Amino acid sequence: MARKLVVKRGGKVGAPPGTLVHIGKHRPASAVLRLIGYGPDDLREAAIEDLAQWQPGAGEGRITWLNVDGVADTAVVESLGASFGLHPLVMEDILNTDQRPKVEDYQGYLYIVLRMLQFDQDRQQIHSEQLSLVLGADFVLSFQERPGDVFDGVRERLRAGRRIRFMRSDYLAYALLDAVVDHYFEMLELLGEQVEELEDQLISAPGPDTLARIHHYKREMLLLRKSIWPLREVLSRLTRDESPLISDETRLYLRDVHDHAIHVMDSIDTIRELLVSMLDLYLSSVSKRMNEIMKVLTIFATLFMPLTFIVGVYGMNFDVMPELHWRWGYPTVMGVMLLIVIALLAFFRRRRWI
Repeated sequence: MARKLVVKRGGKVGAPPGTLVHIGKHRPASAVLRLIGYGPDDLREAAIEDLAQWQPGAGEGRITWLNVDGVADTAVVESLGASFGLHPLVMEDILNTDQRPKVEDYQGYLYIVLRMLQFDQDRQQIHSEQLSLVLGADFVLSFQERPGDVFDGVRERLRAGRRIRFMRSDYLAYALLDAVVDHYFEMLELLGEQVEELEDQLISAPGPDTLARIHHYKREMLLLRKSIWPLREVLSRLTRDESPLISDETRLYLRDVHDHAIHVMDSIDTIRELLVSMLDLYLSSVSKRMNEIMKVLTIFATLFMPLTFIVGVYGMNFDVMPELHWRWGYPTVMGVMLLIVIALLAFFRRRRWI
């Protein structure tokens, strides 16, 4: 297919090879393109500065990986779509970043959508962005919403000249999918540590902030589940479909990624169940604490009931009450009230109410 790109080593004058350069002189600094071309014996990295023309054999190598950071620059994305002959529906899905994970088979290439997730430890929040992959016979296009990804390990493997350099473009697509799924495990590990700390706080000193954190992590796990659940079907389809773009050997690796995605889902369900049980535990602890408070108040009220009765009897304004004129009347009544309190406390203790 016809492709029109100009690859300039280093981009600007004096820039070292591999330097990232923004596209166009007057275009907003939102889209950054990095091209990695490689074969068994060589690898070249370059920044793309101009999309006006394509020079065949301009150092891209046997397999081309073009990564686009920032799909807000619609002109760049549309130009790439025209250069690589992408269907208008594919272009629409790339620009609309709320797509559900899916895989679509077009003539000459596969279009794959999934969610790339990052965990912000400062805000304790998951950031989700759409990752679009276009797999062709000798190229892979990756479109991200913003700079920063989880593909550093893939780039290092390419530079080190490992197995990936000797494989087709489908293996590169597998490596990118595997990097995304493996990062899910890292995120789950961080979230698991936070949930464990929350569980300790729930047991030692639960409070209103504990309940808020439980609901926060429940929402985060729901976001994870919604992002990863459809990915299982995507990976399953990639391993089942007889697409000529995916070799039988790569399907074995994709099957391993599918197993990892299932493992991730199992871990998510486990943490969600733990959060549900923690919510029940929190409600139970709050209810127990309320019961303890009510028990103490009830005991005090019970202790003062007979005392109030005695004081009420002797507070009546009758003239004929012999005890009122008895010399030892007051100390006797006070002693009787004290004995009643002691007897009630002993009774409560015997029944293990206090």
